[in-house]
Amino acid sequence: MSEQVHHSPGAPVPGGADAERPRQAFTYGLAGLIVVFDQAAKAVVRAQLPLHESVSVVPGLLDITHVQNSGAAFGILNATDFPFKPAIMLAVAIAAFVAIAYYATQLPERDRLARIGLTLVLGGAVGNLIDRAATGYVVDFVDVYWGEWHFWAFNVADAAITAGAGLVLIDLIGARRHAPEGAASAE
Repeated sequence: MSEQVHHSPGAPVPGGADAERPRQAFTYGLAGLIVVFDQAAKAVVRAQLPLHESVSVVPGLLDITHVQNSGAAFGILNATDFPFKPAIMLAVAIAAFVAIAYYATQLPERDRLARIGLTLVLGGAVGNLIDRAATGYVVDFVDVYWGEWHFWAFNVADAAITAGAGLVLIDLIGARRHAPEGAASAE
């Protein structure tokens, strides 16, 4: 004989939609903070630093340099011009955003590190997507260098995307290491 459980009207059901709300609030809040911080930093750079000008932060290592990236990540396709480039780059960014958002909805609850990582990636993606939609390029400004060698200029959104991807990778490596033995043979 099964036992029936009765819940008061309006009372949260364990594991139900009410249990999901704090996690969603954290996810949206963290992603929103990344977007706000990214857009604020870019606004300061646009307002205070002329294009291609630099301010030294740590001489010989770190400058703030105002650059515009009309290409993809790490400046790929930045120097290449082709018909409808801004529209194509925006479409690619939107497709990547949708794919990442879909993947995030498929993660089980136990994959917390990956969830946080994907939240960072999504916040960063939205920050750069705003730039692409509004101007056709992304404002980058963090210029790390050593002597004549320069890393690609990046921004807050790029840093969040990179950190998030790293967390997802760490989670995946850890999940493989801790997977039950039968799970590994099913792949």
